[in-house]
Amino acid sequence: MKLEIIQYFDPTGKELSHRIPETGSGDIKLGAQLIVQENQAAVFFRDGKALDTFRAGRHVLSTMNIPLLTRLLSLPFGFKSPFQAQVYFVNLKTFLNLKWGTKEPVSFKDSELGYVRLRAFGVYSIKVSNPQLFIGEVVGTQAVYATAEIEDYLRDLLVGRLNDFLGETVKSIFELPQHFDELAVGLKSRIADDFAKYGLEISDFVINAITPPEEVQKMIDERSGMGAVGDMGKFVQFKAAKAMEKAAEKGGEASSGMGMGMGAGMGMMIPGMINQAMQDAKRQEAADAASGEGGKVKTCPACKKDAPLSARFCPECGAEFPKKTFCSNCGAALKKGSKFCPECGQKTS
Repeated sequence: MKLEIIQYFDPTGKELSHRIPETGSGDIKLGAQLIVQENQAAVFFRDGKALDTFRAGRHVLSTMNIPLLTRLLSLPFGFKSPFQAQVYFVNLKTFLNLKWGTKEPVSFKDSELGYVRLRAFGVYSIKVSNPQLFIGEVVGTQAVYATAEIEDYLRDLLVGRLNDFLGETVKSIFELPQHFDELAVGLKSRIADDFAKYGLEISDFVINAITPPEEVQKMIDERSGMGAVGDMGKFVQFKAAKAMEKAAEKGGEASSGMGMGMGAGMGMMIPGMINQAMQDAKRQEAADAASGEGGKVKTCPACKKDAPLSARFCPECGAEFPKKTFCSNCGAALKKGSKFCPECGQKTS
C-alpha cells in the first residue's frame, strides 16, 4: 500500500506513541503529505534509522525535507518511486493525574519515635520532551505505547527517590505536614534527570499524604491534644467539675460500671483539689490582712509560717498566739513583763 497522506489521531487519549503502519513498513511515495498535529511530533524511520523529527504542520516528504534520503535512494528512480519507511507519531501533551504510591510501607528513622513504617501517595504528570530519544530508549519497535506500560516503573522510581529524600530532609514525622510542598518541589527537581534520560519530563509532582501506622497516628493526636490543653492542672480541674455536673444531672443513677469507675476516680481527685483550694484561700486571707497592716507580719511559734500582726490564731496550723507576745508596731518578740518594745520603743500596754 502506497501512503500519500500520513496522519494519526489518538482515540484513547492515553497513547504516548503510535507507529504508522502498525505492522511492517509502508510504501511511502516521495511527495507524500505528512500532517502533524499541534500536540504531536513525527519521527521518521527508514532501514532502522531515525532520519528526522517533524513538528506541527504539513510536510511534503521530499529529498529537500529529508536530506538523508538522497544517500538512501538510487538515482535511477528519479526520487519518485516509493520507499519503505515508518512514522512514529509521539503525543506531546501533558498526561495528568497519574497515580503514585507505596505498595508496601517503607521504613523511616524518626528522631523521636525510632523506626516507623510509612505509606505515601499522590499524583504526578509527565510529557515527552525528546521524541526521538523516547522512541529509541523506551518504545523500540512497539507499534502502540500507552501510559499504563510505563506507570509501574515511574511509580517505583518516584517512591525510591522519596525514601532517600525523606531521610535527608525530615527528622521526625511530626514535621511532615508542614513540609509536603517543600518535599514535592525538592523531589521533582531530584528526579528530573531520571526522567530526562528517557526523553520524558515530569511536569507536576504532588504529595497527597504520608501516613504512619494507626497506633503512631494516635500518638500524634495525643501529642496535639496535650498542646491544645495547655495548663494540665486547670484542665484536670475542669474535667472533674464537668464529671461532677454530669453525676448531679443523673441524680444518683451513676451505678453502672463506667459511672462507678469515674466516681471512684473523681473521689480520689476531689479531696486533694478541695484541700488545695482551702490552702490557697488561707494564704490569700493572710496576705490581705498583712497588706492592711502595712505589710507587717509575725511568725507562728508552732509552724513558723507568717501571719498578720492582728491575728489571734495562725491561719496555717490554727495555733493560738500568746497575748502581748509580739510588738503591735514592728512585730518584734517581747519578753514577758516588758512595758516597751526593745526594737521600736512602742508601749506594750
